Parts: sequence; structure tokens; C-alpha cells
Amino acid sequence: MKKIIFLCVENSCRSQIAEAFAKIHSNNKVKAISAGSNPSGKINPKAINTMKEIGYDLNVHKSTSTKDLPAEKVEVMISMGCGDECPHVPAERRIEWDIPDPKDFNEEKFKEIRDLIELEVKQLLKDLKVF
Repeated sequence: MKKIIFLCVENSCRSQIAEAFAKIHSNNKVKAISAGSNPSGKINPKAINTMKEIGYDLNVHKSTSTKDLPAEKVEVMISMGCGDECPHVPAERRIEWDIPDPKDFNEEKFKEIRDLIELEVKQLLKDLKVF
């Protein structure tokens, strides 16, 4: 099973949404996890609400630190705006998605970011021949 790690600073919005979409669209063919370089310790309520709209409950997720990542082989590490704050995560492939942090966006703009993340995850799964 291929493993994908999604990273962002707080692990409360973007990486959580990406992890959720990887789980939704991979039919359990990947292990998707997320973490943050400076985790907030909670999932952003806007992220919870926008994912709830499409039938996914982010309340089952936890905001975790990159320090708590399992020490196992990872095929792909996706970074979403952590830049230099992201620690080195050993991965066969490292990808940077330039996706703005939506935490202060209004609901409409937040949904646009959610939908952009979904498109990126679908393309990633297609590239990995999972989708």
C-alpha cells in the first residue's frame, strides 16, 4: 500500500482536507496521513463544515505534529505552504502545492480552496495509478 503524507503548518485545514480526499478517492489503496510543522491542535471549524457538506466528517481527524509521523517508507510527501518550516520527511518523491492557507477566508473562498485540493489529490492519485 502506497503511503502519502500531507503537510502544512498548523495541520488544521489544507493537509486535513487533502488527507480526507485521498481517503475518499483512493478506495483504500493508499495510506494517507497529515501533520503540521506547528500544529494548532484542532481542526479548523470551516474545514469541518465544508467537508461535512460533501459527506465527510473531519471531526474524526486530529491535528498532529510532524514529530509524531510514523517512521516508515513514504512514497510521496506533499507540502502545502510550509516552506522552510517543513522538516525533512524521507520520501521517494516530494511535491510542493502552492495552495494558500484558507483559515481566514470567507466561506465561498474556503470552498474554492477545498475544491482545488480535491482536484490536486485526484491528479496525484491518477499519477500514482491509484485512480
